[in-house]
Amino acid sequence: MPKKSTYYLKDFLDSKVAIYNRPDFIPGDPISVPHRYTQKQDIEIAGLFAALFSWGNRTAIIQKSITLMQLMDDAPYDFICNHQPADLKKLMEFQYRTFNTTDLLYTISFLQQHYQQYQSLEPAFSQWGPTVADMLNGFHHYFFSLEDAPTRTRKHIAAPEKKSACKRLNMYLRWMVRKDNIGVDFGIWKELQPAQLICPLDLHVARVAKRLNMIHRKQTDWLTAIELTDYLRNLDATDPVKYDFALFGLGIIEKY
Repeated sequence: MPKKSTYYLKDFLDSKVAIYNRPDFIPGDPISVPHRYTQKQDIEIAGLFAALFSWGNRTAIIQKSITLMQLMDDAPYDFICNHQPADLKKLMEFQYRTFNTTDLLYTISFLQQHYQQYQSLEPAFSQWGPTVADMLNGFHHYFFSLEDAPTRTRKHIAAPEKKSACKRLNMYLRWMVRKDNIGVDFGIWKELQPAQLICPLDLHVARVAKRLNMIHRKQTDWLTAIELTDYLRNLDATDPVKYDFALFGLGIIEKY
């Protein structure tokens, strides 16, 4: 793409970021679930579940995530750390699409053991760095390191080494890491910098990116997520994934 066209595209995408990266974007997006909380650990936990559930209808994602938080007494960190076996009984009927009780109980078990050692969920990712690929691969192995890790749950935790674009986890990292004082993303994790983040990539974002001549690979996989992010870094090297707002808005809301 000629440089002049790149400048026009940057202006176009910056204008879309300004439209969608605003507090009034929050209520209709899964990020509204962690925004229900102020304690760091509650934000991390609510955000992780909302991200893991983020496929399908956004209204259903939000409603189901809130239902789970309510089953945890609207205090997810306290529930994770201090629940008794009897407290888990009220979770036995929980399911969102293919994420069922087995997946939920294992995730709770993992989180409980992690928070017994760390004050934040950030080290579950950051200790495997330095790259996001290293962190996501490391998180995948760490998450399934408990003896009773169910095979069926592996499909819910993506990893670059599995060729996945890792859309939901990259979105989660954006929520936790990126901070621009606008109030949508939280910016509560500091080990990873916004410049390192990888743009969340799904079929809608890929369609828009291809139409704008930003990516050329046919697959919607990790290498394509890297290709897209590399292009976005040419537009803003310090905050490339801010354009996730623009690509999402164009693809989902404007049907571009």
